[in-house]
Amino acid sequence: MPKRSMKQDDPLEDFTRRDIALGGVTKVVYVAGAGPAVIVMTEMPGISPHVARFARWVRDAGFTVYMPSLFGRDGAVPGAEEGAAIFQRACVSAEFRALSSNQSSPVTKWLRSLARLAHGECGGPGVGAIGMCFTGNFALTMMLEPSMLAPVLSQPSLPLNDPAGIEITPDEVRAVRERLEREDLTVMAYRFEGDKFCMAQRFAAYAEALGDRFVGRVLPDSAANTDLAPFFARHVTTPHSVVTAHLIDEAGQPTIAARDEILAFFKRRLARSGSGRSS
Repeated sequence: MPKRSMKQDDPLEDFTRRDIALGGVTKVVYVAGAGPAVIVMTEMPGISPHVARFARWVRDAGFTVYMPSLFGRDGAVPGAEEGAAIFQRACVSAEFRALSSNQSSPVTKWLRSLARLAHGECGGPGVGAIGMCFTGNFALTMMLEPSMLAPVLSQPSLPLNDPAGIEITPDEVRAVRERLEREDLTVMAYRFEGDKFCMAQRFAAYAEALGDRFVGRVLPDSAANTDLAPFFARHVTTPHSVVTAHLIDEAGQPTIAARDEILAFFKRRLARSGSGRSS
């Protein structure tokens, strides 16, 4: 994949821009690649050049990427003021449950339908998904869709007001755990040790809810990139975005190891002849 500047807006010209209507709701989705489907859900405040870079890594690993536009200006470098405004709008949006523990964001119903559509279009055993930051927990709720096989939670940040909360209803998390046990599946999750938006209490809550089906990885703060876009420099004052803004794109870096583990997880779970537990 050619190197692109992370400090310039990304035109996303190598993705196909589709308007996908599901359940009466239409959203823009950027699609690229071939092979089993992986849904890449953007972090706050939108599909930045860093998020698009990660989606291209997934594409180049042999998957069809579906990257829905959920908020923000697609392809834009996150500005401080614009990003803060997008964050504030999302917090009061009816699609999200930013401040509510034990609830699932309504947008996850649409995302489950997208997983079902993507599986039908791409084939293979099933679908993978990664959520980041504001969307970090969504891949877990998407496990209520039978085609979902490979969920990744990167710095899941909701609910914002409860460090030990998880953004999914009790009935749904029980159903997800039963499925994980029944089908011998796992949930991968990533955070930085000092992340103020995704703290140790949250990973402890996931571990309690999911048992050893939850595989949490904690990276040292020293592994985080410090050359940040204005939104992150001003508003995200601790290491946070494991595979995007805070990733250091150099061999041997812990964030690159996390990226590679995620790609390997997708490959194991979504291999056309693959089966069995991955962790």
